[in-house]
Amino acid sequence: MKTLMKNNTLLMIGMLLLAVVTGCAGMNAGATPAGTSPVMDRVVQNGELVVGTAGSMPPLNMTTKDGQVVGIEPDIARYIASAMGVKLRIETMPFAELLPALESGKVDMVLSNMTITPKRNLSAAFVGPYFVSGKAFLTKLETIALAREADDVNSTEITLATLKDSTSQYFVQEAIPDAKLITTEDYDSAVELVRSGKAHAMVADYPICIVSVYRYPDEGLLSVVTPLTYEPIGIAVPANDPLLVNWLDNFMNTMKMSGNLESITDYWLGNASWLDNLEE
Repeated sequence: MKTLMKNNTLLMIGMLLLAVVTGCAGMNAGATPAGTSPVMDRVVQNGELVVGTAGSMPPLNMTTKDGQVVGIEPDIARYIASAMGVKLRIETMPFAELLPALESGKVDMVLSNMTITPKRNLSAAFVGPYFVSGKAFLTKLETIALAREADDVNSTEITLATLKDSTSQYFVQEAIPDAKLITTEDYDSAVELVRSGKAHAMVADYPICIVSVYRYPDEGLLSVVTPLTYEPIGIAVPANDPLLVNWLDNFMNTMKMSGNLESITDYWLGNASWLDNLEE
């Protein structure tokens, strides 16, 4: 009898403790902030969306002589900020610093001709692609411009320039390992290496190469579409915010279905009137 009473007492104590713990958990759950999107909450609270970009990757993003950042991606960013009901602030920095800035919270998202890769997707979430590109050579040599395979330029006598920490750099290191590689902080520096003869070619996404040809019509630069790689470009956002990813995914689908994304892309790819206004 005493054993039964003892067991009942222990059971009652256990149930009481469970009720207390459950009650505390319920109170903690009730105390959780209503917002479930760390980035979106921050953006709305600040009334400002901060977008990181290199500002030197025409026609996706580039800087004008008066310091304005324009192009396909700044236009997309303006649509996003408008839909969120906030102001847009664009922060320009070297390409290699963009993902660290995203991870530290210095920027809310990155739109900067950033290819969606498995390695990058380990530390950041991506929405897209909103643009698809591929690698090409910018060069003065027809033999390189017309190269159809990486092996066609895989020689110790060839010097190639790429943007630092870009997929172009990794492509050269893996597919063209015998060539001498020079990495630069921005595309303008890489283009200058080709113009000055210090590099036989720049490896970059095709739109960037073809814009450089238009930009320097008297330099004898060449670039053609190559089947070397597939480059899906997406929006990079912090990995801990699934609601923001969902919001952006739905918004970009609306951009595509409405024709707004196509209009933006066609404008910047379909004319060269903006070239003369670019920062030297």
